[in-house]
Amino acid sequence: MAAGEIERFITEKLVLTPVPGLPEISLYTAHPASGVGRLSSRSGSSPPYWAFRWAGGMALAHHFTEMPSTVAGLTVLDLGAGSGLVGIAAAKAGATKVIAVDIDPNAAAAITLNATANGVFLRFHKGDLATSEPPEVDLVAVGDLFYEAELAKGVLRFLDRCFAKGIRVLVGDPGRTHLPRSRLLPIAEYRVADVGFAPASPPIPAWVFALQALAPGQEIPSR
Repeated sequence: MAAGEIERFITEKLVLTPVPGLPEISLYTAHPASGVGRLSSRSGSSPPYWAFRWAGGMALAHHFTEMPSTVAGLTVLDLGAGSGLVGIAAAKAGATKVIAVDIDPNAAAAITLNATANGVFLRFHKGDLATSEPPEVDLVAVGDLFYEAELAKGVLRFLDRCFAKGIRVLVGDPGRTHLPRSRLLPIAEYRVADVGFAPASPPIPAWVFALQALAPGQEIPSR
């Protein structure tokens, strides 16, 4: 599907809704009648993760909103950006530049629409950075990318390369199965809605973690 068609689908079928607990941010969000799954089927893309609020991203967005000094004046990479919530929160908190990265081309349309609706600008990069060198950024924010084993391994390898270059890494997560807990220092906790339609998403605890250096004897997994 062309970008214009995707944007029309989003604006016509999804609802621009204030984020629970963060009323200053609104996102185009799926609802039971939106039929958002059809968009992915028609375009042959990934499941529409960008159409929902994920708990890890919510935690990071709360953190940037409540602690703007975390991102103010910095260049921020929003990895696995989805809806762009984390990047939008960073931009509204004073980040100088925000790069939103996602493998789903439909996410580009959602991020553009959501950023515009919130009066900010996010640069979108489509692709998988798992095998790439880190870009020139000050901070990498990772919301909810540890829900699947192979994905988690690839993400952690990339984050370790970022860490080795002196880039700070913050992870937002509600405690998914493949979260590398031994490498993470919790710095904040929030109660947020998880994936799903708002009425069926009661608040759950989610944390913001800082990535820590490898312990003596630990190695970055090669695959």
